[in-house]
Amino acid sequence: MKKLLVLLVFTLSLFSCEAQQKKGVERVPPAEFAKEMAADKGQVVDVRTPKEFNSGHIAGAVNIHLYDADFVQRIDKLDKKKTVYVYCKAGGRSAEAVESLKSKGFQHIVELDGGTDAWKEAGKPLE
Repeated sequence: MKKLLVLLVFTLSLFSCEAQQKKGVERVPPAEFAKEMAADKGQVVDVRTPKEFNSGHIAGAVNIHLYDADFVQRIDKLDKKKTVYVYCKAGGRSAEAVESLKSKGFQHIVELDGGTDAWKEAGKPLE
């Protein structure tokens, strides 16, 4: 009975470790970005201009333009415990946004390597 209880506790601890959310920053290619978004919905943030956003964006994304005066206030409204998926056109602005998100205490940030340029090149759809 004691061995069974130890085995049960060990098995449950393995499952609880697997269920924990990832932490830190990841910079991933389009296929991995899409895969992670499918596994963990999180919050998708497009840091391009509104004009760029309106010309096509990743499904479910919100537009929080990096250079708007209220950028910091708007990211403060996001849930720091949920994964944030961030992208721009080619990767420069999203890298800046990642630094802001990290400084604000976001726990898991996934950056799209190559931005929407790489996304489209990989055959992924924009809305």
